[in-house]
Amino acid sequence: MKVEDIKKICVIGAGSMGHQIAYCAALAGYQVSCADISLEMLQKAEEFARSYFPQQVRKGKWTQEQVGLAMSKINFTLNLEEAAKDADFVIESVLEKIGIKRELFAKLDKIAPPHAIFSTNSSFIVSSKIADATTRPDKVCNMHFFNPALMMKIVEVVQGPHTSEETAKITVDLCEKMGKKGVWLKKEIYGFVVNRFLSALYREALYLADMGVADPQEIDLALTNALGHPIGPFHLMDFTGNDLTYIIDMERYQETGDPKDKPSPLIVEKYVKGEWGRKSKKGFFDYE
Repeated sequence: MKVEDIKKICVIGAGSMGHQIAYCAALAGYQVSCADISLEMLQKAEEFARSYFPQQVRKGKWTQEQVGLAMSKINFTLNLEEAAKDADFVIESVLEKIGIKRELFAKLDKIAPPHAIFSTNSSFIVSSKIADATTRPDKVCNMHFFNPALMMKIVEVVQGPHTSEETAKITVDLCEKMGKKGVWLKKEIYGFVVNRFLSALYREALYLADMGVADPQEIDLALTNALGHPIGPFHLMDFTGNDLTYIIDMERYQETGDPKDKPSPLIVEKYVKGEWGRKSKKGFFDYE
């Protein structure tokens, strides 16, 4: 199989990452089905297009013809079997919980054609923890997009010990077809490249805030002005979602049992209060 053989892409999950990945694939000319178990999420994904793309056409990023063609190639559905039954490539973008991903991959293995490649958009979970839920571990890898997927150019492609060279190369080539730059990791490691650096930054920023050394606003001010970061760590956590930070940290802590992997007290507080960042209009900053 080669990247030229990919005609239809199936994206599972219509959340903030999933629906943008689906639109990236449609803009690249692929036939796309995006499935989710939530009708509300699917409706939000379609509403996003009605507000986002006219703005981008006015800015000259895409033409109206390009957008119109992409919209004709994408389908949102509640039916997983309909979405995956004739897919050549699957991109999973659901909740960061291993159990949910393994259950989904086992279902997909029975639905999708034998040649189909399965990728996970997980931010931290390596695909070797999921691949054995299928009968095609050699066709399973990580394909990690960054938020917002329509704008960010880098995609991390992680080749696990089970992943064939062919699968990894096709996935890197697909990134190029979608207008992205694939960073090919030849070895699995928790958090990959970018999120290992980000996690270290988050840990130190949260430690300083938890200890009362400085509040989140002051820490962001220091890093954006003294170190030239385009966005501070607390603004970035608000953007990606404090709920996601909590879930990822809890998943890691449950796996390792190491107290240092526990979520920060400040993150726990934000999670319990529902102050998840931009999505809830309030996080470390107010977005009303």
